[in-house]
Amino acid sequence: MAIDSVVVRQRVEDLDAAVPFYEKLTGSTASRFAFAGVTLASVGPFLLFAGPDEAAQRVAGVAATLVVADLNAAVEEAQGGGAEIVMPIRPTPNGHRAVLRHPHGGVFEYIGP
Repeated sequence: MAIDSVVVRQRVEDLDAAVPFYEKLTGSTASRFAFAGVTLASVGPFLLFAGPDEAAQRVAGVAATLVVADLNAAVEEAQGGGAEIVMPIRPTPNGHRAVLRHPHGGVFEYIGP
């Protein structure tokens, strides 16, 4: 399995106020979407999110997003190494995702085509 990139998650109180800072910092334009009760903006290597505490805590409980070229293979390999599936592969607004707990306790979202 190869991890193509890592996306850092950051909860913000006001998404509209935060986005311009990250756009300037990264030189990227934000891509906004809603998912699981939160509003999100993908800006370069950052995933900013805002929303009610209950919904935001579900998103904040994941340490980072790992982008992979072959999601099925990555999940299979992680499981083979002792990872536990928290959420199986499902479609999302930006591809497919799965959430796994690594054998040492970290919870990570894997996304891919």
